[in-house]
Amino acid sequence: MGRRAKAALGLGLAAAVWVGAVGQSVEVLFFYDVGCPHCKQVETFLDDLQRAGLPFTLQRYEIQTAEGWSLLQKLLAAYGAQLGPVPMVFVGDVAMVGDTFYGLGPEPATLGGLAQELALEDAIRQAAAKGAPSPLTKIPPTATEAVLYMPKEGCPECGELEAVVFGLAEQYPSLGIRRVDLADPDALATFEKLRRLFGARGDPPALFVGDAAVVAGQLYLPRQAPLPITTPEGRLALDQAVAKAVETKATSPLERLRLREQLTLGAVIVGAALDSINPCDFAVLLLLLGTLLVVGKRAKVIWAGLAFAAGIFVAYFGIGFVLYSILGVTVGTRSFREPFIYAVSALAILVGLWEMKDLLWYGKWFSIEVPERWKPSVKKLTASVVSIPGTFVIGLVDSLFLAPCTSGPYIVILTLLSQTTTRVQGALWLLLYNFIFILPMIGITLLVHFGFTTTARAERWRQAKLGKLHFTTGLVMVLIGIGMIVGVRLGYL
Repeated sequence: MGRRAKAALGLGLAAAVWVGAVGQSVEVLFFYDVGCPHCKQVETFLDDLQRAGLPFTLQRYEIQTAEGWSLLQKLLAAYGAQLGPVPMVFVGDVAMVGDTFYGLGPEPATLGGLAQELALEDAIRQAAAKGAPSPLTKIPPTATEAVLYMPKEGCPECGELEAVVFGLAEQYPSLGIRRVDLADPDALATFEKLRRLFGARGDPPALFVGDAAVVAGQLYLPRQAPLPITTPEGRLALDQAVAKAVETKATSPLERLRLREQLTLGAVIVGAALDSINPCDFAVLLLLLGTLLVVGKRAKVIWAGLAFAAGIFVAYFGIGFVLYSILGVTVGTRSFREPFIYAVSALAILVGLWEMKDLLWYGKWFSIEVPERWKPSVKKLTASVVSIPGTFVIGLVDSLFLAPCTSGPYIVILTLLSQTTTRVQGALWLLLYNFIFILPMIGITLLVHFGFTTTARAERWRQAKLGKLHFTTGLVMVLIGIGMIVGVRLGYL
């Protein structure tokens, strides 16, 4: 063995003996606030202890961050400590909150200056000597999560809600608390979605947990009138709601929101795709293209078809956005929203089942399509147009005539969007829905223009598949209706 190897081995053995004498490395959690002079003083002292060879790792957390605040609440509850000024240090069985130590004896002890530094150093040495686990191991597993929105500048209700939140964290150690920074550009949009989900009104401060929401000092619960959180009734109702959320391990409000958006987007795409296979719009489009071919204007077929589809798109989007806005305002509170969604869902299921009967009995009794007395007017109006601007106008006008045939799935989707999206997001998803809706019209136009099919052949196919097309539309309405009912029952709508 060479000299260098022997020297390295000797140093390693010496280090092992020294660490064994001093103790194992432990974890120290340090909570601070930016600009706090006492925090800087304690942090410098801890750094000096590390440089002196005391075996510990220092984890720093800023209390103004969502992670730091949530973790601090759990640690204070786990150590039985009261919320106080920064800095705060947790190591082994000892917690230091400002100048107050918890865990040095049966009662909290207030120490300052040199006495504070000696007590903190001794707590770290004892934890290292015992090989104490990380303070994080004292935190019980999170059963559910509460989401807290608190303005940085403060407000009259902020102190009250902060006291309520700390009391809940102390009473329910398995309750996780996520503090959301309102300076984040996405935070306000998320808050708006959560407020809509819980049927609440007002601005932050706000707390969302389980089925309960506290916004602007008011407690919102399902099928109940709002209660002031400062009243005994409000505090009792909130406590019961949180206890239920912890006991049932309720899904985090943010996770509910994420799943809700995924389900809504899926419903928009599937609903639009199936709604786009629409025999009524196809009939008008084929009549329009056939008229152009008869008068010898094949070159205009592609532009006429695209103009017609654009007219349908503009009209349906405009009508849809107006209805979406009205529904968003009128179905705002949870007490009215749930019965309304149940009613729309039940109607969607009934209409869907009636449409599905056309697979076996098309035309019997009545079918959900353009009324017979309207059809001559639609045909006459469509057959009279041979210009590109005219076909765009026909798309706009025919949208009104075709409403009985196409509005069923659209109204169901509009109801869903009005309760699950912000105004901007709702507009974007309506654009997506209507773009998908006109894709088959564009496809038919291209097939006719390039000679892959004729309007007569396409019309024969449409007539032959009417029953199946109605069945498909009915099926999607039934599925969306059932999905909305399930969504309400599970708390996602």
